[in-house]
Amino acid sequence: MDLSQSRILVSNDDGIHAPGLKVLEKIARSLSNDVWVVAPETEQSASGHSLTLTLPLRVRKITARRFAINGTPTDSVLLAVNHIMKDHKPDLVLSGINAGGNLGEDITYSGTVAAAMEATLLGIKAVALSQVRRNGKAVRWAPGADHAAAIVRQLIATGWPGNVVMNVNFPDVAASAVTGIAVTRQGRRKIGGRLNQGTDPRGNPYIWIGTDRDQDPSIQGSDLEAVHSGKISITPLGLDLTHAHTMTALKKVFS
Repeated sequence: MDLSQSRILVSNDDGIHAPGLKVLEKIARSLSNDVWVVAPETEQSASGHSLTLTLPLRVRKITARRFAINGTPTDSVLLAVNHIMKDHKPDLVLSGINAGGNLGEDITYSGTVAAAMEATLLGIKAVALSQVRRNGKAVRWAPGADHAAAIVRQLIATGWPGNVVMNVNFPDVAASAVTGIAVTRQGRRKIGGRLNQGTDPRGNPYIWIGTDRDQDPSIQGSDLEAVHSGKISITPLGLDLTHAHTMTALKKVFS
């Protein structure tokens, strides 16, 4: 694929006005002059790979190549490919840059990764990009801004199978402090261990799922280990969730 001649679709889960989307759009424009943006109207974090099936979707045209969708990241990519850009579909989809890492089990919740998954299911190569951040701290966009274009170029030059999504996470360090690039496996990190309970102004109790995560950055070769050591993590994610070893064992029982 010649990126300079490619049509690139940019999407995200933080919404059409998200600063990370602006960063990624600039990165995409450094790769190609044919860049389109189709993203959710509002933030859709942790929406996962969800489609809107019970409500109508609306497309708001902002400029000739920039659109907002009143739905999920998956909706946005699906409508972009099969409706907005149906006469000339994108060659590459870039999703992000998410304000916060998508590491470990985050990927099952992530709307950023889901947008890239949807593109992959539609036969289009896709890369999800996320910027790790500390809770309560400003997002450092510089690592992605400085390194993402070169990574995308190298990924495209190398190529990957059609049922694989590339998941890239940038460490929470200054761009000059990035210690390298690591090809990693999915680590272990689970959100939801902290539930904040309170009472609303009307006296009704509520529970708010906190953003704290139980995580293990010590797993060798994991995405978490990489970003904790200041490296950019690249994790190839397969869309086939079948566990082959267990399937083989079950066939011995049920055949």
